[in-house]
Amino acid sequence: MKSCIYLVLCETKESVMTMGLILLEICDMNLLSEEALQALLEKYPEVAVMSYDCQNLCGLCKMRPYALVNGQRIFGKDLPECIENIRLKIEEELALFA
Repeated sequence: MKSCIYLVLCETKESVMTMGLILLEICDMNLLSEEALQALLEKYPEVAVMSYDCQNLCGLCKMRPYALVNGQRIFGKDLPECIENIRLKIEEELALFA
């Protein structure tokens, strides 16, 4: 199984470089692609993206777009809803570090 790792470095309040606080995992076979997430990733540099050939969630993968955000499945009935749900989950996760 091939996997690609996209790690985004971000600057914290203490000016220390760290890896992303939030891990976003996507499946290459799913409707949700990194291109669809580009605007979201530009807005949230705290997100590190891992793209896999397959995440073995074929039932969900065939039904709707989804991603794992810090290990939690986030999905929507269509691509725009899924991206919005991912954005909301990112905001929720970031609030834990505020």
